Amino acid sequence: MAACPAATTARVGAAHGGGLWRRSGRSPSFPARPARGTSTAARASELQQAPAAAAVPTHKVTVHDRERGVVHHFLVPQDQYILHTAEAQDITLPFACRHGCCTSCAVRIKSGQIRQPEALGISADLREQGYALLCVGYPSSDLEVETQDEDEVYWLQFGRYFARGPVDRDDYALELAMGDE
Repeated sequence: MAACPAATTARVGAAHGGGLWRRSGRSPSFPARPARGTSTAARASELQQAPAAAAVPTHKVTVHDRERGVVHHFLVPQDQYILHTAEAQDITLPFACRHGCCTSCAVRIKSGQIRQPEALGISADLREQGYALLCVGYPSSDLEVETQDEDEVYWLQFGRYFARGPVDRDDYALELAMGDE
């Protein structure tokens, strides 16, 4: 009677989180099982060391929140968005879209550098004047910024396209319009 094929199937890589199944026979990448009674403690020379991950630089970010009258100080890794890192540290900052398309999280850089390749909500001209978006901004150095009024930034960017100047908000007309729905 032939041996059951399931009896010769071994799970390979289970100790390493793998889920591969392989027919009988050992993989050349896995050492043979130690004999009973021998120590399983590996010597350092026997271990395959994974290369140590390079530490990501972290920068101190200071945000002066003009609307709330608060100053926030926190650390942000160079490879993470400033807004997301602030939220992970229970720091509330202004935002709306989280995709770099609006100006709700706009700031003016007082000192330092910010990298924002996905900032579609502000023009290259405004970036050159020191404006940035926290939702898609990565710190490149220690950074000090000041939040801006969304309408101010919007006017700086698009105001030249409106002949009569900024549009005054009419809350009464808005209430009437909302009541008609």
